[in-house]
Amino acid sequence: MPGLKASHGAQLLDPCHTRFRLWAPDARQVDLRVAGGGLHALQPQADGWFEATVAVGAGVEYCYRINDRLEVPDPASRQQRRGPHSPSLVVDPQSYSWDTPDWQGRPWEETVIYELHVGALGGFRQVEGWLPHLRELGVTAIELMPLNEVPGERNWGYDGVLPYAPQSSYGTPDELKHLVDRAHALGLMVFIDVVYNHFGPDGNFLAEYASDFFRNDIPTPWGAAIDFRKPQVRDFFIENALMWVHEYRVDGLRLDAVHAIEDRSLLTELAERVKASLSEGRHLHLILENEGNDAHLLERHYRAQWNDDGHNVLHHLLTGEQDSYYADFAANGTEKLARCLREGFIYQGQANRHGKARGTPSAHLDATRFVLFLQNHDQIGNRALGERLINLTGEAQLKAAVALLVLSPMVPLLFMGEEWGCSQPFLFFTDHHGELASAVREGRRNEFREFAAFADEQQRERIPDPNSPETFTQSQPNLGELNEPRHRAWLEYYRHLLSLRHGQLIPRLPGARSQGAQVLGPKAVSARWRMADEALWRIDLNLSSQPCALPPLSATAEIIFTVGLTLADSREQRLPGCSALISMDKKL
Repeated sequence: MPGLKASHGAQLLDPCHTRFRLWAPDARQVDLRVAGGGLHALQPQADGWFEATVAVGAGVEYCYRINDRLEVPDPASRQQRRGPHSPSLVVDPQSYSWDTPDWQGRPWEETVIYELHVGALGGFRQVEGWLPHLRELGVTAIELMPLNEVPGERNWGYDGVLPYAPQSSYGTPDELKHLVDRAHALGLMVFIDVVYNHFGPDGNFLAEYASDFFRNDIPTPWGAAIDFRKPQVRDFFIENALMWVHEYRVDGLRLDAVHAIEDRSLLTELAERVKASLSEGRHLHLILENEGNDAHLLERHYRAQWNDDGHNVLHHLLTGEQDSYYADFAANGTEKLARCLREGFIYQGQANRHGKARGTPSAHLDATRFVLFLQNHDQIGNRALGERLINLTGEAQLKAAVALLVLSPMVPLLFMGEEWGCSQPFLFFTDHHGELASAVREGRRNEFREFAAFADEQQRERIPDPNSPETFTQSQPNLGELNEPRHRAWLEYYRHLLSLRHGQLIPRLPGARSQGAQVLGPKAVSARWRMADEALWRIDLNLSSQPCALPPLSATAEIIFTVGLTLADSREQRLPGCSALISMDKKL
């Protein structure tokens, strides 16, 4: 692995020998059990390490035996036979022959992200077959929800327990590499969601022999926090990031919920070590999900952040919902949208509904530092019934919002099926059993006590059981909808908007900076950005049902796109309800 000597896991030294290394500071004895080859003692080393070199090659199944009683998978396993409760396999990471060895990625400004769940589409091979559709749509990057090994066959991926091993029910490591290879051949980048803030509740055995992996003084929603003060722990996750970047040649990582990582120095070190490992000219994009809205991380170390603030205020304006976290965006929602378009984050130190200050100033950042979306796995799947926006708001209103999404200088993200107006829900699904399944089901339902529609216990019984196979099958996109006229019309709408983004906006995007945004009326705003070629890009948006005054366009302005209004409306300085106008003035 370039720039790194891997410290964790099984490393193939030559075709017939493998070095096995396990950090087990609580263990007295560690043995390696090799399928068909008996037990091999690992020798204790300094600082809690155990190590041995054994005469086995790629494809051999193995596990570790702790203190002569507990058999566990390799926590840095590169492949599992079938889930975390099965043997690990020795993998040769250099065995795959790449068709695109010279791929260097693409500049961030060209990014149009399409988030998808590999399992919901059928696995690595099936996703590969979907790539031509995405290229034709205008997507330039696919973002794969977490691929790490989880218990069972069905899971969002955020219950991962073996972060180095691709989920076995999706396919093999080489099939994942083939997917990445094929994407690159089509000019598509590949991003992967990684989860470095916790382990899932089933299939992780670290606490049995490496309790120093965790700290009990910081509670998290998932139990004890990971102790990133330990260099062995930091290396475990940073080496994982390097594995994805170099062995799988992905183009970016999206770090999940980094606000739950107490030691922020990990984020800095990870970014620095990953960037230092890159060859000259290679594009690599690190993206954050961070409720803390820490703009400092975006100034140097990370390319962009998911703009949940932008989603939340748009969702409130489109649906009127104000339960739970939407309450933070309900008061003065239109002004909050203007602030988002003007400055990026809405919360930049202001107190939320709990009285807690959140965020730091972000107005100095380029617009492309923010990933904007109307839907993603969280914002659909964390609804009790998994409804998509197509079922929650009017078509005219949604079309205007989509125009903002795709033609804003922020980087747009689409969620699987959004482009054809998919009506299938995307529900929260897992594959747990026994007491854990019951706990997950009841915990899921109790999450919605704060929502008026589910305050009553009987109403919460309607929330689908995450462990039911039907919950998963209901979440698989119905590709047959693509043959229906209504859905074909949505697909053509997205294609047209994305062609405009590629032709008119992306060439001007580097360094795009806000020139202000103002409220025009209820749910109506006007926003402007200065582009790289000094052109002024402008979006006028009205999500209400009532018209409002439209600020005059300059005589030299070029209208790029309209929905819900006519040229006569623009001449009369009138912005009808449920409309959007995108214009550009290159002569200012």
